Amino acid sequence: MSLSGVGVSPGRAEGPRVVVATDLRKPDDQPVPADLAEEAGRIAPAAARVAARLSDRARSVSGDARSVVETTAAMAADPALLASAEQLVREQSLPAPRAVWEAAAKFMAALEAAGGYLAERARDVADVRDRIVADLLGVAPPGVPELTSPSVLVARDLAPADTAGLDPELVLALVTEEGGPTSHTAILARAMGIPAVVACSGVLAVESPGLAVDGAAGTVSPSDGSVRAASRKPRAEWDGVGALADGHPVKLLANVGSAADARAAADAGAEGIGLFRTEFCYLSAAEEPSVDAQRAAYAAVLAPFAGKPVIVRTLDAGSDKPLAFLDMGDEPNPALGVRGVRVAFDRPELLDRQLTAIAGAAADTGAELSVMAPMIATAAEARWFAERARAAGIARAGVMIEVPAAALCAREILAEVDFVSLGTNDLAQYVFAADRQLGAVAALNDPSQTALLRLVGMVAEAGAAAGKPVGVCGEAAADPGLAPVLTGLGVTSLSMNSAALASLGATLRAVDLPGCREAAAKAS
Repeated sequence: MSLSGVGVSPGRAEGPRVVVATDLRKPDDQPVPADLAEEAGRIAPAAARVAARLSDRARSVSGDARSVVETTAAMAADPALLASAEQLVREQSLPAPRAVWEAAAKFMAALEAAGGYLAERARDVADVRDRIVADLLGVAPPGVPELTSPSVLVARDLAPADTAGLDPELVLALVTEEGGPTSHTAILARAMGIPAVVACSGVLAVESPGLAVDGAAGTVSPSDGSVRAASRKPRAEWDGVGALADGHPVKLLANVGSAADARAAADAGAEGIGLFRTEFCYLSAAEEPSVDAQRAAYAAVLAPFAGKPVIVRTLDAGSDKPLAFLDMGDEPNPALGVRGVRVAFDRPELLDRQLTAIAGAAADTGAELSVMAPMIATAAEARWFAERARAAGIARAGVMIEVPAAALCAREILAEVDFVSLGTNDLAQYVFAADRQLGAVAALNDPSQTALLRLVGMVAEAGAAAGKPVGVCGEAAADPGLAPVLTGLGVTSLSMNSAALASLGATLRAVDLPGCREAAAKAS
């Protein structure tokens, strides 16, 4: 019986099945620590040891894998996570392992509520949680067992640090029950040329000796355990310049949400930041951060890209991305409610303070700053945002195109702003009336759907007519099979998770502009 999932890295392989250990169970909340201050004091040293071990692992690998492990190491030392755990020890008399577990749960819940890319980062937090808890308990953390022969790895999900440390000579294929196309498992599997299928429900219940995996078709079948590697994609090689084989430029930029993300992106060779998700800086805030606090947080992200282009997206919150200090109330249909720039229409001072902080961070770091607003629907809204950005001293303002109305009125919107960036994740959701977090309609959110590509082409055509850039910063940008199509439609930049850059850059170097235009014509 064949199982179906989401194929995220092409290739076919067959071999013995090795199951990766599951996460740690929730630690007990008893006994109550005798000395709360002493118990709270155990947390930071444990996190430091975890971060040090991850940093050591990062130095043993290179490229995309190193960037991912360095990001995980930075998360292990996150002062907000540690402070939250220490507070739980002192105020709720929890043992340190349980306090770390509960503190991580708050961060994970906020990420999962955000959906899309942010939701998949919750797995990274779980990995850090398990490592710190294991250190506090004095036990080995869950993870990939030591492989002695070529095998197919099967897991509920894979932690990014474990995925980054895999030996492609021993790992024939990867299969996970959870995860998605923008998870680190998917991104690193593509970069390493390992066939992979994610979101394969029921695969952990398969008891056959081996598995046969087709990473292109997204299928997994029982096998007798014999080793057969039918085909694998070569590992990506990229020189750090975004261009086609004939020299046509396509800027390859990074999506980031934290200083650790930005450092990893710089190390991976990103030509700039195409999307800085500022809501990451707000996730654990009980009240709106001050302008000075925001400025410092943004400067930490911008610093690795001094002298390079950085696009900062203003707060994308509200509705399905709740923030503690924004009382948005209940809405019958959150996806169509007050979110993104709409939050600022009734609270313009919130946006003005953020723009002031962003402008200050750019001045502090020397980054070439642009700002853009999410969830713009009309040219009037684009004008309103651009005027506020320029009043804050920011010369270059753009908007996200993720509402179908904005795509249809791209010419009018481009008359008001300096650039646009297509958020294909949300745009697909609205075009097909299909919740992007609902598995039952996942096929409709495939970014290669004709209707979505036609809208991308319309926006790119409007950008060319206005002489203004049109980027893509949604999931589609990181898809090696779709990037040439987007380029052929007229997209001028692609922004993605840093671990996908090398694979994407190598893909584009193998095609020319006429070939991309031919692919675009066939697809749309």
